Amino acid sequence: MNIKKKWVLSLLAIASVLVLLFSQGQFLNLTNKENAPIKIATVNTTESQIMGNIVSELITHETGLATTQINNLGSSSVVHQAMLSGDADISATRYTGTEIAATLKLPAILDRKRAQRVVTNDFKQQFKQTWFKTYGFSNTYVLLVTQATATKYNLKNVSDLARVSNKLSMAVDSSWYEKKGDGYQAFAKKYQTHFNQILPMQIGLVYPSLVKGDVNVAMGYSTDSRIMSNKLVMLKDDLRFFPAYDTSMVVNDQLLKEHSQLNAVLNRLDGKIDLQMIQNMNYQVDHQGIAPETVAHQFLQKHDYFREVHK
Repeated sequence: MNIKKKWVLSLLAIASVLVLLFSQGQFLNLTNKENAPIKIATVNTTESQIMGNIVSELITHETGLATTQINNLGSSSVVHQAMLSGDADISATRYTGTEIAATLKLPAILDRKRAQRVVTNDFKQQFKQTWFKTYGFSNTYVLLVTQATATKYNLKNVSDLARVSNKLSMAVDSSWYEKKGDGYQAFAKKYQTHFNQILPMQIGLVYPSLVKGDVNVAMGYSTDSRIMSNKLVMLKDDLRFFPAYDTSMVVNDQLLKEHSQLNAVLNRLDGKIDLQMIQNMNYQVDHQGIAPETVAHQFLQKHDYFREVHK
């Protein structure tokens, strides 16, 4: 065999090996992509952990698709970047008011339906993501008093504070106190309140300050389990000052394209979890020491994985 023929045969052999390796690599990549678990991102709050587990178990139980959770991300901005980079496929908890301000850089929107339309349209157009309908609860700002204070001053609505605020002290989250547009200064102007003392502090200190009687009124968050555990009274935002913070999941469109069955399954959660439900689930984790995945599992079992809504 001459040298030229040997070179030809060698090149053909090398080419065959390369083609084989390439085809196997492509096959493996496709296989891995198809079998890769769906990545569900949550932030470092109890309710986000619970909702992440609800979404995860609903998917695996009803479709057989594998999931994995990316837990305890520091903020919605971190979650958003994870979604854009492909490090996450689903955000378990996103809030209209937060995303309108932080992600879309828009002024606060008070009307809940309009806020939902804006995030739904803008996330689709700008990020190729589907914003699902709200679960049914809003994690918004809320003014809290003890039952004794509510009875003593006949407080039901936030506007009731105007006639007695000069006798009362108020604890607020430091970030809300300094917030422009829908922070304390705008609130005081809207509701005509003149508290005799305002105490900005970390949100974790607000609740015990109220319960111990160090302050008379506190600014909290509507889904916080400490409202239930301390039997606090939420005053109605009757002048509709606070923006909408309805809670939804957000899903990358590419995932829905690859697994079209997910749309119907995930839509089962639309409007099915109200404020009392999420408060109670948060309470089970925060005060009864039950793991978020256990609370989520029991909730889904109790509601038969929300299959009844499609019967």
